[in-house]
Amino acid sequence: MVSTTTPPATVAEFQDRLAEISDTLPRRLRQCADHVARHSDRIAISTVAEMSAAAGVQPSAFMRFCQFMGFSGYSQMQRLFREEQARRWPDYATRLENMRKSGGDTPAALVAEFIEAGRGSLENLATSLDADALKAAVATLARAPLVHVMGLSRAFPVAAYLVYIFEKMDIPALLHDRVGNIDHRHTVRRGDVLLAISFAPYSPETLELANYSNERGAQVIAITDALNSPLRSCSAVTLSVSEIDVGAFRTLSATLSLATALGVAVGTARRNRG
Repeated sequence: MVSTTTPPATVAEFQDRLAEISDTLPRRLRQCADHVARHSDRIAISTVAEMSAAAGVQPSAFMRFCQFMGFSGYSQMQRLFREEQARRWPDYATRLENMRKSGGDTPAALVAEFIEAGRGSLENLATSLDADALKAAVATLARAPLVHVMGLSRAFPVAAYLVYIFEKMDIPALLHDRVGNIDHRHTVRRGDVLLAISFAPYSPETLELANYSNERGAQVIAITDALNSPLRSCSAVTLSVSEIDVGAFRTLSATLSLATALGVAVGTARRNRG
């Protein structure tokens, strides 16, 4: 395996390269890639020891991952993300970290933490949103005879709200919720569109329906959290969104904002088409 020799010049280039090479990496380096893809917002404020521990690998493996990405080591990769972060204001990730260190275990303090996490997630979305992918997703959904929507577990509120928006805007849509273990995959037809929503560790049912839909000739639109999400293998138009966590919990602030904008944009586009 030959390492990439030229480091990415921007975070956008880093993301493109990560998505391109993830499937070619050996197991330990793939663990590093998977963690970085889901938590790139932590690179600027975390040590290599913290990142490697969170990825479940030794620091030496994480250093090899950095070198394979073209960097001399973790410090050079971190510098890229810190320079990107320095161009943003306010620095929500750092503010959240400081808030945690300051202590406070009251319900009001917890609400403040979730508010800060939500703000940070929205800031990340504002600076990382792929406008071209969003435009393509809207155009594809606007001409679909039927929109299939699936998102289970943490993604379920997003899927249900999107179907609610579609219903209010007279867009034919079907929620694949697996209630009663009922599988509606037989309703997918060529020309339909599946809007699949899934975050790590990724719902097997959602991935299965995405693959099935792709094989049936239906286009797949994915809302997911990582650049190397398995939903990309379904030739999906991918909208990436990440949420900053508070402890082991994550809000859906950025995801719901993206989903709401997507639903309204699709409804508007359909009405403009007449």
